[in-house]
Amino acid sequence: MSNPKVKITVKGFGEMIAELYPEKAPKTVENFLKLVGEGFYSGTIFHRVIRGFMIQGGGYTEMFEDKEADAIKGEFAANGFLKNDIKHERGVLSMARTSDPDSASSQFFIMHQPSPHLDAQYAAFGKVIEGEDVIDKIASVKTGNRGWYMQDVPRDAVVIESIEVI
Repeated sequence: MSNPKVKITVKGFGEMIAELYPEKAPKTVENFLKLVGEGFYSGTIFHRVIRGFMIQGGGYTEMFEDKEADAIKGEFAANGFLKNDIKHERGVLSMARTSDPDSASSQFFIMHQPSPHLDAQYAAFGKVIEGEDVIDKIASVKTGNRGWYMQDVPRDAVVIESIEVI
């Protein structure tokens, strides 16, 4: 299987190129590429930004409307999926989820700095190979809380203009 590449264009921040690893997380990559093909991510935001940790997006519009997608099985070791040995290092893409290991759907995060405590606990599925400076720019935005349920929200929206297969 080849490693598909996607271009993530973030309004006012630039572009990132990420390589995806279907041999490590086949259903996760398949789901992500399906959503990319549907244009699902266009107009979504990075809604959670923690400098020195990660940037998370892909589930809310700029108006904080929830964008829903079907959940998939979590492809990580703690969930019985042993093929995925990707470490949560700088630039790695991984699926966000709730405490339910099979709750990942569209939200993903990109590691700003290594976080080994996430290894084998979340379905990592790709890595930014160009445009790491964009991760740094996003990780540097001012954040605040949006009620008790949303923390670390950028004060000014960080909008994903598009994600496309290249």
